[in-house]
Amino acid sequence: MKRIVTFGEIMMRLNPTGYLRFVQAGAWETSYAGGEANVAVSLAQFGMDAAFVTKLPTHEIGQCALNECRRYGVDTSLILRGGERLGLYFVEKGASQRASKVIYDRSGSAIALVKPEEFDWNRIFAGAHWFHITGITPALSDNCAAASLEAVRTAKKLGLTVSCDLNYRKKLWTSEKAGRVMGDLMPFVDICIANEEDAADVFGIRAEGADITGGKVRGESYISVAAQLSARFNFKKVAITLRGSLSASDNTWSAMLYEDGNAFFAPGYTVHIVDRVGGGDSFGAALIYSQLSGWDNQRAINFAAAASCLKHSIEHDFNLINLAEAEALAAGNASGRVQR
Repeated sequence: MKRIVTFGEIMMRLNPTGYLRFVQAGAWETSYAGGEANVAVSLAQFGMDAAFVTKLPTHEIGQCALNECRRYGVDTSLILRGGERLGLYFVEKGASQRASKVIYDRSGSAIALVKPEEFDWNRIFAGAHWFHITGITPALSDNCAAASLEAVRTAKKLGLTVSCDLNYRKKLWTSEKAGRVMGDLMPFVDICIANEEDAADVFGIRAEGADITGGKVRGESYISVAAQLSARFNFKKVAITLRGSLSASDNTWSAMLYEDGNAFFAPGYTVHIVDRVGGGDSFGAALIYSQLSGWDNQRAINFAAAASCLKHSIEHDFNLINLAEAEALAAGNASGRVQR
């Protein structure tokens, strides 16, 4: 079985029940999530050997986060323990024309304060085939950026395939700093994953004719974006998710995979959203699965788009679907009929 290692932060997520606003909350739902943890959980649901690397405090709340990863089959043996706190984030789910909101409370978390030398990447990557990281991790602190650079450098030296989801978060750093730091990581990346806005926010590469705020995303506009990313950083492949936001409740969803001048598009879906947070991570995980399975590019992008489409129907960040469900949707079974 192929082994995948992911590296990043896992946080406690708190959200009001249902569609209540923050100011209405009398009770909070608790779950655990983070970009790279979400990817590891998705891959574990597909039957892969997925390990998550982070640092968690030794107290019971840190143990809760570790237990949640373990609950869904993720290898937690490489997680460091120490530090004072687990990061938090708050989610207010949007509806109709009211947008969702996220508030972070993650400064000073155990992983943000980690020292790069605490990670023995040669030991961590023993027996691994793939390494995955996102642009969120180096945004947490300069130490995390240094650890991320050492991780991708070592992974590349050891012959692992390296994937990176650009995942720009404007609440964590500026576009200018993101461009500098991520630019240093990119030469070690084989497969770059992005959404409609990431390439523009991080590297200034824009899709002509796209009106993201107006909900108009033309897939063909992103062929040039992928080509420019590939030319600048010598990526083997570039994958871009294509979300058209009709409202907070309803989106269109598709994706593109680019390699050597050829672009492959997934079928489009119209999605009524239960919870959209983690949608990009579910896409990245499914794409990784497809690559490790040796699928051709069209089958790969169809599967990744289908898996992430299904994530939008699931509460909280983890994509708790199995392989058969994703493959059925990718094959065209989109009726949603009751299975008896």
